[in-house]
Amino acid sequence: MTEILDALLVGVVVLDDADRPVLANAAAREMGLVRQRQGVGEEAHTIVRTLAGQVRRSGVTRVVELDLPRLTPGDPLGVNVRAVALDGGRVAVEAADVTEAHRVARVRRDFVANVSHELKTPVGALQLLAEALLDATDKDPAAAIRFAERIKHESARLGRLVSELLELSRLQGAEPLPEPEPVEVDKIVAEVLDRTKTPGTAKSIDVVARGPRGLTVYGSENQLVTAVVNLVENAIAYSPESTTVTIATSRSAAETGTDAGHIEIAVTDQGIGIEPRDIDRIFERFYRADRARSRATGGTGLGLAIVKHIATNHGGQVDVVSTVGVGSTFTLRLPARPTEAAMALPPSVEIGGTP
Repeated sequence: MTEILDALLVGVVVLDDADRPVLANAAAREMGLVRQRQGVGEEAHTIVRTLAGQVRRSGVTRVVELDLPRLTPGDPLGVNVRAVALDGGRVAVEAADVTEAHRVARVRRDFVANVSHELKTPVGALQLLAEALLDATDKDPAAAIRFAERIKHESARLGRLVSELLELSRLQGAEPLPEPEPVEVDKIVAEVLDRTKTPGTAKSIDVVARGPRGLTVYGSENQLVTAVVNLVENAIAYSPESTTVTIATSRSAAETGTDAGHIEIAVTDQGIGIEPRDIDRIFERFYRADRARSRATGGTGLGLAIVKHIATNHGGQVDVVSTVGVGSTFTLRLPARPTEAAMALPPSVEIGGTP
């Protein structure tokens, strides 16, 4: 009987009429429903005892969802708990781990809240600027021109936000992924250099490329260009004037005799760098290490999330190494498969901010 209960993924606890656990399986102990207390022995979690008392008094089965604090630091454990009264004052408690479902729900709530906030800011600014423009049209032509320029700036920011939200939606599975095709890395780099020339010139930042030519990756050329453009534009935005942003391409060694290795596209800047506490979160949607700086540069907080989705959808990954005050290097690592071994891109996956 014990072996059968221990094989279950759900936690099972039976309490006697004094709320002492007389039976508990391995999953229940891992969830913390039953804990070892020095000098007392095994003891049921306070919430479990409370539920048991309510069921014992009413005789009615209780089903609740709640978050339990973990014994070790980390997100709380989400559990769906069902408590049923047995004979002799005993109560059986069954708990299923729904932590992932709770996490996804939190991500969705945060996403909706963030989108609402990000849309509200430029929309509100446009409304105020339009009113000011109407008032200044006849009285102060110079002020009217300034307000018109601000409206243009806020409209562009709103357009970028909507565009990147749509792009993120497509990457997360709203549209099917294209069939992988061989893509010349040289073409990717050339397109990126062309698209980032204007913002680089505006800050006197040189965007240069180095590395071997003739490399090939497999996937969607448009998506890969978007990923590298986002990395370079991010590097330009967070770098001081008259510095250099480097796009370096390379081929990593094959891990096995049958593995074709990987192609790496690294973007290095001489910017402000990223604090260690922010490194693990910068790929989350709407996360900004420096919110004031992001507002000034017109950033949406979605660029790096898009890069990570593109990398994941291509069977690759993106990593970052950064030193505050020195600069950062973002490395896009993509599989290099020969044409005959090209495989369909994996299904798009949801990432947590991620998110």
